[in-house]
Amino acid sequence: MNFETAQTTYGPSDRLSGILLHPTSLPSPYGIGDLGDGAYEFIDFLNKAGQHLWQVLPLNPTGFGDSPYQSFSAFAGQPLLISPDDLQKLDLISAEDLKDFPDTDSETVDYGTVIPWKNELLRKAYEKFCHTADKMLLEEYDSFCRENEFWLSDYTLYMACKAANDGRSWLDWKAPYRNPSPAEKAELMLSLKHEIHYYKFVQFIFFRQWYALKAYANDKDIKIIGDIPIFVSLDSADVWSHQELFLLDEEGYPTVVAGVPPDYFSATGQLWGNPLYDWKVHKKTGYAWWIARIRNQLDLVDYLRIDHFRGFEAFWAVPANAESAALGTWKRGPKESLFLAIQKALGDHLPIIAEDLGIITPEVEKLRDTFGFPGMKVLQFAFESEEESAYLPHQFTTTNCVCYTGTHDNDTSMGWYTNASPKAQDKVRRYMNTDGNSVHFDFIRTCLGSIAAYAIFPMQDVLGVNSDGRMNVPGKAAGNWSWRFCREALSDSLAEYLKSLSHLYGRY
Repeated sequence: MNFETAQTTYGPSDRLSGILLHPTSLPSPYGIGDLGDGAYEFIDFLNKAGQHLWQVLPLNPTGFGDSPYQSFSAFAGQPLLISPDDLQKLDLISAEDLKDFPDTDSETVDYGTVIPWKNELLRKAYEKFCHTADKMLLEEYDSFCRENEFWLSDYTLYMACKAANDGRSWLDWKAPYRNPSPAEKAELMLSLKHEIHYYKFVQFIFFRQWYALKAYANDKDIKIIGDIPIFVSLDSADVWSHQELFLLDEEGYPTVVAGVPPDYFSATGQLWGNPLYDWKVHKKTGYAWWIARIRNQLDLVDYLRIDHFRGFEAFWAVPANAESAALGTWKRGPKESLFLAIQKALGDHLPIIAEDLGIITPEVEKLRDTFGFPGMKVLQFAFESEEESAYLPHQFTTTNCVCYTGTHDNDTSMGWYTNASPKAQDKVRRYMNTDGNSVHFDFIRTCLGSIAAYAIFPMQDVLGVNSDGRMNVPGKAAGNWSWRFCREALSDSLAEYLKSLSHLYGRY
């Protein structure tokens, strides 16, 4: 898929709705949602339910903590999403290989169980691929490697080096892995050739499966909203191979790290720890890395939500040795110059959604509006106070926004309401004219009825799941990203009800 195709998308004059659901939450017999039958059945459900948008979280390979927002690469795909059944259809594994999967909870991802099993399965598939007689598949693989050389070479070498160093962060690698010279890099590529090709194979399979799934969704008139964090992980191929693009010392350690000051989610702020960009160096390159990143993502999705958009106007820089994000200071971001460069390379219409939550200044709003990016409105925020709120639908001043009941960082609507203060609960009941017995649908109806061009609600709210279904608690290091639902939840009656609600509010 090329970028021109990706730009053929809906405009803010349309009224559309859809569901936020990361693929890991899909039903699957293999312990984690994947790009197999469960994903296609979910698309069929969206179609039956009259929904036209499917929003996912970042699709990149995850590291410590299993967070999609802390990845080994800003370009690579998540191996854990690869469908074992598709591997079997390609004759790369056998039915026997799938029989030894350990018993897991169908409504929770147990990463400690899933990761080693799936890695072993992918190794088996690779060994079979090395001896395949399927010339068409081999030609597809060669074509994929050529077209993605600009990121694939560094990523696969990085992963091979990481494996050779027992999975440790690249800052703990021994020489010459840590910071190889061009000659040493060439030697590593030769000595690690088999491992490098394994990681190339895994990426080939992921992208092959994803593009097929996306084509199916688009054929059903469903557009996919992707997601990327503004910052990348320190332990990533991006930082290791492009150290000059980040604010690091001579040894490669960050001098300052990313975070946010105290806000709705945390009274002490959030200390993310990501390295910060050296925007002066990026500007000198014409923002080449960022252009490549956005182009890569818009090949995968139809819209792209950028998390922490406000960081392009000004970002919170925390000294690397600080124990609290509260010790940070604001620093100037690239502002308009970055997006002008991206427009010049990719076209004037950029299908980008700006995550503009938190501390937002008029300068951030101006940057967002200059390029026509829709911002975000989260309904849960509207009821935290008895005062007026910009998140109340009657306060929306533009249709060019996305209204959410909640996001992956919020509690579910049922969970939020159950745990809310009596005053907040009363405000919800009065505003939505409800008794609160089906508050998840009250939130969805309010979201659909807003003037926002796009209305999105997490799958947890569609199913009326309580706090047990929360996807992420910001600041919590472990135990996130594990919620799943069962196949039986996608009933025809639920689809019909969602469709009737969407049509009632003019979302076709």
